[in-house]
Amino acid sequence: MKDDQSRQLVAACKNGDRKAFDALVHLYQKPVFNAVYRMLNNVEEARVVTQTVFLKVYENLHGYDESYKFFSWIYRIAINEAINQQAGQKDHEPLDESMESRDDPQGDVNRQEMQQEVQDTLMKISADHRSVIVLKHLLGFSYQEISEILKLPEKTVKSRLYEARDRMRELLIKDSFL
Repeated sequence: MKDDQSRQLVAACKNGDRKAFDALVHLYQKPVFNAVYRMLNNVEEARVVTQTVFLKVYENLHGYDESYKFFSWIYRIAINEAINQQAGQKDHEPLDESMESRDDPQGDVNRQEMQQEVQDTLMKISADHRSVIVLKHLLGFSYQEISEILKLPEKTVKSRLYEARDRMRELLIKDSFL
């Protein structure tokens, strides 16, 4: 459904319909922001990069190859922009600042510490490895979808994901978290 809707909106955009582009932004703004945020771990930077992504989409829409799914194309732009932005990033914020209050305050502290440690470790691995972790485990894409987004063979995606998980495990053990 979303892909058919995207194709129609892209066609309308290419014919000069500005409201169709607004609809594309509305359709993809949250998922693009979430992907970028998971790559950068900084809300303000994610907002800026998300805006940049949609500017690039608008500027390059005429070059979009409709033989690919639109979400693959836009996520590829988002991941590339996040990687470009991340190159100079040093500080980062917690993975989730809005943990809900539960009956077990110590459990909340432990969960927050664990989340922070995982996010910190995610930020220590390469952008290539981080991108597959984010797309697979945080955004729930299939290997085939990740392959389309990153323009990599599916075997490379699986290999990179294995390497990324292994590297994260090593870092978590080294930091005595596991």
